[in-house]
Amino acid sequence: MSTIEAETQVATTAIKKVKKLKPARKQVKPGDVEKKEAPQTGKEYNIWYNKWAGGDREDSYSNKTKSQTRCNIKRDAGMTRANTTGNKYCCLFFARGCCPYGWECEYLHTLPDENTALPDTSKDCFARDKFADYRDDMGGVGSFQRQNRTLYIGRIKETGTGPETEEVVRRHFKEWGKIEKIRVLQYRSVAFVTYEHEFHAQFAKESMACQSLDNDEILNVRWATEDPNPTSKVAEKRRLEDMGREAIQSKMDPRIVDAVRAVRALEDGVELEDEEIQFQTNSGILSADALEGLKYFAEIRKKNGLGPAAPSKATAIAPPPAGLGLAEYDSDDE
Repeated sequence: MSTIEAETQVATTAIKKVKKLKPARKQVKPGDVEKKEAPQTGKEYNIWYNKWAGGDREDSYSNKTKSQTRCNIKRDAGMTRANTTGNKYCCLFFARGCCPYGWECEYLHTLPDENTALPDTSKDCFARDKFADYRDDMGGVGSFQRQNRTLYIGRIKETGTGPETEEVVRRHFKEWGKIEKIRVLQYRSVAFVTYEHEFHAQFAKESMACQSLDNDEILNVRWATEDPNPTSKVAEKRRLEDMGREAIQSKMDPRIVDAVRAVRALEDGVELEDEEIQFQTNSGILSADALEGLKYFAEIRKKNGLGPAAPSKATAIAPPPAGLGLAEYDSDDE
């Protein structure tokens, strides 16, 4: 095979690997989903929670019905109008498996991209406003004061050991994003699923609400409270600090960073290798003449035995004279 044919084959293979997104599928037809109102056990309507209050808490769980639809990412995901308009928010009804618009939808019909920054950090991936604190039942959109990546999964029907239950939970929840860890409380029908990114946890919470695993149960999916384990708190704090550091470094011009490092090294009398100074001297922050001048003054200070330049003390400024300062013209006396 000649070289030209080999290059053509490699180029063809590279083109085939670029998979074009198909148009999004219409998950349901208008009117297919029957909206059922659960019987109300309360006596007062709470406009904050958008439900009746004062009823039995357990009755509200037992009255819940299984969701009629469920999202299938491989089958339902595709291009929508949001891919051309630039809308970065996902469709809430697509996550629940009941969007009748398909490719005509104004929101994305894909999993949220963890590398895409949303225009407003006070909203979730579905463009819903977050609140200052969580609801009492840890449901709803969530809080903007804490990055929560862990979901509480309740009402699991356990039919095996703890590892078997964990495998079932992982199989159903890995569809919505990369999972960092899963913790199962055996004999309590509870599991905690932690995703690597908060967007995936938000998507999974809506996708798995009132769904079932393998035993036709109705899951209770809510936000998890903060982990009281001190080790987990330290690890989460370190993770947030690293994310902040990487975000700041990505926004900074590397030439400015290199220039500041070079100036500080020359002021302290530390010699940097030429490879460490990577900023451009012609069009960068410091010109070649300025760099040579800094090196010259650093060598003089080193020969004289002087340390790094200490900040000069500010000279005391004399207080302004009393009055209008026109005593020479006898204005104050008059």
